[in-house]
Amino acid sequence: MQFIDQAEIQVEGGKGGDGMVAFRREKFVPAGGPAGGNGGRGGSVILVAVAHLQTLLDFKFQRVFKAENGKRGGPKNMTGAAGSDRLIEVPPGTMIYDGETEELLGDLVKPGQTFCVAQGGKGGLGNKHFLSNSNRAPEYALPGLEGEVRMLRLELKLLAEVGIIGLPNAGKSTLIASLSAARPKIADYPFTTLVPNLGVVRKPTGDGTVFADIPGLIEGASAGLGLGHEFLRHIERTKLLLHLVDITDINPVENFETIQNELKAYGRNLEDKQQILALNKVDAVDVESAEIQELVNRFREMSGGKVFLISAVAGIRLEELMQEIWQVLEDDLTPLPPFPAREGG
Repeated sequence: MQFIDQAEIQVEGGKGGDGMVAFRREKFVPAGGPAGGNGGRGGSVILVAVAHLQTLLDFKFQRVFKAENGKRGGPKNMTGAAGSDRLIEVPPGTMIYDGETEELLGDLVKPGQTFCVAQGGKGGLGNKHFLSNSNRAPEYALPGLEGEVRMLRLELKLLAEVGIIGLPNAGKSTLIASLSAARPKIADYPFTTLVPNLGVVRKPTGDGTVFADIPGLIEGASAGLGLGHEFLRHIERTKLLLHLVDITDINPVENFETIQNELKAYGRNLEDKQQILALNKVDAVDVESAEIQELVNRFREMSGGKVFLISAVAGIRLEELMQEIWQVLEDDLTPLPPFPAREGG
C-alpha cells in the first residue's frame, strides 16, 4: 500500500431545491390559493474518521466530492426531499486546512469523529410564502441557494504513543518487527524504510500500544534533505520517543547528536519530548570491553538518564527496555530533563 499523508481536494455542498409555484385545486374549492412547497436543503460534505484507514491514498484518484442537490418543492405545500450528505472517510489523525487561507478548520483524532466541511444550500421558498392581502395569487417562488464550495488541504499525522527515531540502518524496522506483528521491509542499507511503519505492541495488561517507525531522518532532514522532512510531522503526536543508535557505527555519538539537532531545528517542541535512549546491535560488539563501557558512560552523561543496551535482531534485553517504556507511559510522562542538542549542527 502506498503511503500518502497529504492531499488537496475540492468539496461542494449540494444546491438547495427550487421552490414551486402551485395552487390548490380541489372540487368545490374555486379559489384554493397558493400551495407551492419549499425546495429541499442540499446535502452537506462531511469528513469522518474511520479506524481501518492509515493513509490518504484514496484522494490521489479522486479529488472532487459533491453532495446531492435538494429536490424541488411539490404541490399541496409539500417540501422537496433534502439531498443526501456526502460522507468522506479519512484516517484518524487527519488535520483539515482551508486550501486558500491555510486556516486549521478541524482535527479528526478519534475514530467516529466528524466534521462538516461544506454546507448544503438552503431550499427556495414556494409561492405559498408570498401570499398577502395585496397579492392573493402569487405566481413566483425562490430558487434554491448554491452549496458551499471549498478547497481543502488534508494532512495526516499518525497517532502513535511511541515514535522510534534514529538514523537510517539504526535498526528501527527490525525492532518494530520484533515487538509487534508488523512486517516492514528490512535490509542492510540506508532508506530501506520509505514510509512510516505502525505496529501494535501488547502491554502486560493486555491492551495494545501503537509504535511508529519514523523513517529517513538524516542530517538536514528539517531543511528538506532526505525523507525525514516528509515524516517529522508524525512525531508531533507521539507521547514518547525511543531513540535508537547503532553502537557498531564509526561515530555513534555524532549520530545521536545529529538526530537531536534535527528535532530542535524542526521546532514545534519536538526536542522537549521525553526520550528513551537504546544502543542497538550489541550482539555484534563486546559490551564488556573498555571502549564500549566508555562509550556507554558518555551516552549516560549526554542523556542524563538510563541507557539501554539491546539487540533488536537477537532479542537481547528487549524485555527490560519494554518495562521502562510501559513505566514511563503509565506515569503519564512526568517531565524529565530533555536531551541537550548540540549547538550549531
